[in-house]
Amino acid sequence: MSQFDNVAVIKQANVYFDGKCVSHTVQFADGSKKSVGVILPATLTFNTGAPEIMETVAGSCRVKLAGENGWKTYGAGQSFTVPGNSSFDIEVSGEPYHYVCHFG
Repeated sequence: MSQFDNVAVIKQANVYFDGKCVSHTVQFADGSKKSVGVILPATLTFNTGAPEIMETVAGSCRVKLAGENGWKTYGAGQSFTVPGNSSFDIEVSGEPYHYVCHFG
């Protein structure tokens, strides 16, 4: 799916890590939310409240989930799951990483 139809988009951007990650919240008719964003080249640590599925739209990244020792690489069309109340490190090098974060 290359687009979301019949949604509301929150106009104010979510800006993290001095602009290295910028996203917008998309709200669906059923009340569910996703965020659509870009991470510029950097190594960042994100904390989660709810479980998340990070869908890679374009670019690639390396990810290390909390409690794991190794890094895994994800590219376009791939996704990774992060448990709720956890964290993950993400490394982006080269081109920006475009993603959709599915909550819950």
